[in-house]
Amino acid sequence: MNDLILATHELQEQFTEKSVLNNLSFELYRGRFLSIVGENGVGKTTLIRIILGQLKPTRGSVEFFPNRKAVKIGYVPQFRNIDDEYPLSVKNFVALSFAHSVVPWLQPAERKRLDAVLDETELTKLQNEPLGRASGGEKQRAYLAQALALAPDLLILDESTASLDPIAKEQLLRLVRKLNQQTGVTVISVTHDIPLAQQFSDDYLLLQPNGYQFGPIKQLQVSEYQGGEQHV
Repeated sequence: MNDLILATHELQEQFTEKSVLNNLSFELYRGRFLSIVGENGVGKTTLIRIILGQLKPTRGSVEFFPNRKAVKIGYVPQFRNIDDEYPLSVKNFVALSFAHSVVPWLQPAERKRLDAVLDETELTKLQNEPLGRASGGEKQRAYLAQALALAPDLLILDESTASLDPIAKEQLLRLVRKLNQQTGVTVISVTHDIPLAQQFSDDYLLLQPNGYQFGPIKQLQVSEYQGGEQHV
């Protein structure tokens, strides 16, 4: 049985003044936790956009197994500051993942799944509280719950801990790792936080200006990485 969930084949993206990804080829197996790291401008966000189908590569391809339609993807964005007066409760915010949008119109199976995902993301006690009054870490857990609501095969975290304090960062990734191990969901996490990547990941993809490295996380050499806030 083929346990691959996706593979990239000689990916490259050409912008007006530069190209990124440098013929990137790697394979990701189901149930693995992959951290994507690299300096500013090496193509981390570009790669995520290509995987999500938001951007067509100039060269190369992404292959899903058994096919793209069969792989459900959940996406957790960068931290977005929700206004203090944001009216939806945590539960109704998470319920936006379903077609009917708000709780009263959910089907019984959807209600059951909603309750389960609130429990999985440790939001049950906060479910009736306004999301606007939640802490940064709680808001990110609500985004995570939205991404998990439809039981994805692949969960993508796009710098989702970037604006959190150190404790909240670790709590979120510890939760994601727990779900990864318990449910088998495959995880791709884009991060600048190398210690957290080393703590929670199985594999790493280090994107560099003139190449890339891919392998087990224990092989990542911190001396070869420089972090930053902006990204391409």
